[in-house]
Amino acid sequence: MSVGPSRCGPLAGIKVVEIAGIGPGPLAAMFLADLGATVIRVDRKEPSGLGAPRPAQFDLGLRNRKSFRVDLKDPSAVDMVMELIAQADALIEGFRPGVMERLGLGPDTCLGRNPRLVYGRVTGWGQDGPLSQVAGHDLNYISITGALHAMGRMGQAPTPPLNVLGDYAGGSLYLAFGLLAGILETRGSGKGQVVDAAMVDGVASIMTVTMGLHAAGMLSKERGTNLLDTGAHFYEVYECADGKYVSVGPIESKFYQLLLEKLELKDHPLLQIQMDRSQWPEAKQVLAAKFKERTRDEWARQLGELDVCVAPVLDFDEAPTHPHIKARGTFLDLDGVTHPAPGPRFSRTAAARPEPPAALSTANAIAALQEWLPDERIQAWRARNTFI
Repeated sequence: MSVGPSRCGPLAGIKVVEIAGIGPGPLAAMFLADLGATVIRVDRKEPSGLGAPRPAQFDLGLRNRKSFRVDLKDPSAVDMVMELIAQADALIEGFRPGVMERLGLGPDTCLGRNPRLVYGRVTGWGQDGPLSQVAGHDLNYISITGALHAMGRMGQAPTPPLNVLGDYAGGSLYLAFGLLAGILETRGSGKGQVVDAAMVDGVASIMTVTMGLHAAGMLSKERGTNLLDTGAHFYEVYECADGKYVSVGPIESKFYQLLLEKLELKDHPLLQIQMDRSQWPEAKQVLAAKFKERTRDEWARQLGELDVCVAPVLDFDEAPTHPHIKARGTFLDLDGVTHPAPGPRFSRTAAARPEPPAALSTANAIAALQEWLPDERIQAWRARNTFI
């Protein structure tokens, strides 16, 4: 067995088998690999149709790991994957409930082979319940948790956000969190278990504080009338003279008062009582007119480093060029493609610079397997055409 590339980061030494899927599973695997875990991806022999096909270098969620391709309907391939699972700390899969069982890789079988395995399952609806076998996507999952209903402006339909809330916050992050909690517990008990990471559960969990505000009568179900949903004039985005936008969010009184001072609006009658909801719509018109006087970047230069909670709204190309983002190294250039850097950051066990996504090839498959299997086992499986 090859030693493989040296790894650093707080998860160095953790080994994870990822059964290829789409959506939250691959990103959870990336999070773990970014922080030093050794992750091997078990891909399909015919991977087309998984997600949006694109050249490997642009499939950013597949970075920091290599894959090999097998036909999991082939018993020989299942045996090979089980050989990896036998030495893994965790497994990631994102199929509908029952699919892995039908492939012969269900949790009972895998835990029978490796009793310390933490078996991670991520789905939209969860492993049980009336909808567990029904198709769905991020938008559907955030719909039934109450999150989507709250998103939008007053008098308008709910606004579908990017799929970061259901797929990646409620799915990927909760799966990674659950896997790490399971691995920690296993170190004491010696026993593995199944992690059921349902996106509906994750999104509901994220909304804990919001639900508490609603229960206390402090958050209305009417969209666009609350403190943080564009109801308030001091928590809003405003168009500037060049058609671009700034975000404005001075919730605290001292920041609000400083903003009014810098905007030369300190004495405006509609802006005096910050929390007077009856004046929020008119106050918003005052601020909208003011921010129209200058361009986005002019406002950013004037206000961006003051305690007024104003920032330019940047697009995907602009964000990596912002001075603060550049100083932090929040984005990285990997082979000419911009990647978000690994997070969070660690003072003693810093993560390594990510490796770009690897192309599907036999050479890369062998390189991935060399971190798990002796060369003679790899050659034996290769001789049987079990993987490519």
